[in-house]
Amino acid sequence: MHALLAINWEPELRGILIVIIAVSVLCGSIYLILGTNMGARLGFLVAFAALAGWMFVMGAIWWSYGKGLLGSEPSWQPVKGQTIIREAVLMDDVGLIQPGFEPSGDATADAATVQQMLVDNDWLKLDSALPAYQQAGSAGTVLMEESGVFAAGEFTVVAVYDKGGARHPSFFGDKLDFLAFWHDAHFSVVEVAPLVPQRTEPGRAPARPVIDTSRPHEYVYMVRDLGNKRVPAGVITVLSLIIFLILCWLLHRRDRVVAENRAALPAKA
Repeated sequence: MHALLAINWEPELRGILIVIIAVSVLCGSIYLILGTNMGARLGFLVAFAALAGWMFVMGAIWWSYGKGLLGSEPSWQPVKGQTIIREAVLMDDVGLIQPGFEPSGDATADAATVQQMLVDNDWLKLDSALPAYQQAGSAGTVLMEESGVFAAGEFTVVAVYDKGGARHPSFFGDKLDFLAFWHDAHFSVVEVAPLVPQRTEPGRAPARPVIDTSRPHEYVYMVRDLGNKRVPAGVITVLSLIIFLILCWLLHRRDRVVAENRAALPAKA
């Protein structure tokens, strides 16, 4: 009774038992049928080869469509030691813009100058309607809040810049790039502006956020992690194919040995 209660209350143990029973029933029943007709060894080879072939087909479908057993999704990650850039003058040291920026003391004018310098240094300013803008902006917001520089509601994203990430090799431009397995490093800079503190009153709608023009803009420097979404499916596919081919070779060699042994038997009168 205690064991049954433990199984019912532990979802991990329950799931493990379900998987073990399901695999034993599925594979064990097929092996039992093949073993009684072909023998234990030959039945095991045939059943194992069929399982490896099925795993290969399933892995290939997972690999092609990005389904099934998946790895980590692509995401924006912080650049170590250079993630939060609190002063625009430090962007020269990071290498985001060419040296020569001198702050004028006017936060609005300095932000406009930095924006132009980023564009001149091959940074692409994304439109706010693009999904890439929203993804990078959300990641930059999370990193900014985690750093403790600003709390939620104390800043807003005003611009997102993108650079790199090209795929190669590609033929005829981007029209034929299904063999583009290599990627250049992909970076993003999220520009945030501090907001004027607003007083909230019970029963009234919150005031619209207003950018504080007396304080300088700050920047979040990120690099794109492509993840390994299809790697588990690819490993399953390749390993299953290798095992399937080895088992097929073993079955073929057995058939040849059996044929040679039968040919060596004396003919019956």
